[in-house]
Amino acid sequence: MSRFRMYPTPTQQAALLKHCGHARYVWNLALEQWSMRTRDRRVTPGYIDQARQLTEARAAFDWLRAGSQTVQQQALRDFDQAVKNYYTGTHRRPTGRSAGRHEGFRIVGRQATRVRELNRRWAAVNVPKVGWIRFRSSRAVPDAKSYRITRDRAGCWHLAFTAIPAPFPGPGTGEVVGVDRGVTVSAALSTGELLSCPSLSQAEEFRLRQLQRRLARCRRGSNRRQRVQATIAKLRARGRSRRKDWVE
Repeated sequence: MSRFRMYPTPTQQAALLKHCGHARYVWNLALEQWSMRTRDRRVTPGYIDQARQLTEARAAFDWLRAGSQTVQQQALRDFDQAVKNYYTGTHRRPTGRSAGRHEGFRIVGRQATRVRELNRRWAAVNVPKVGWIRFRSSRAVPDAKSYRITRDRAGCWHLAFTAIPAPFPGPGTGEVVGVDRGVTVSAALSTGELLSCPSLSQAEEFRLRQLQRRLARCRRGSNRRQRVQATIAKLRARGRSRRKDWVE
């Protein structure tokens, strides 16, 4: 998965949040129907029935019809796949999604290929009912058939393309290398090589400790406490983005 930082305008951010809310609403409704499955009632609506119900709901509610049908139907497909993965034993049981924590949606199909390069550093993606949104082309954009747009707790938007990378050629010697994961060192190889995942710098760690001490002195529910929490979230999101980019 190749992840890029998006820079939507305030109007586009509001439209993206509506898409996230619609996808979360449809997911939670599908989860509620599936949770009604009991020993006496083993048949619950599947994707076909839920898609038909979604069409009826869009005709009845203007706020739902104002959103993208592509986003809402894809949320149903994602839930249906999550249920199948749960029954096959490869994934955990699907859970509900909450506002502020699960902000995102997925686009699949021909609409996911609407990407154009603006210049050497910038590109744009066409999101349904939102328009062209700029993102920083920090690496080559893969030829993918789907992408996911997410918003983290620090308020940053990200665009992730799903693509199968080319396999790395092996040495062909048959040699086996062991990997041990740790805390101080991210990964230690049996060959003696140590791999460290990038994190916050010393200055950023010092800044984080200062903010945490300031947060402990803030009164609960105050505006000052909310500002400090937002600053801490942005600082931690910076380190989290570095780790994800290192893994990718």
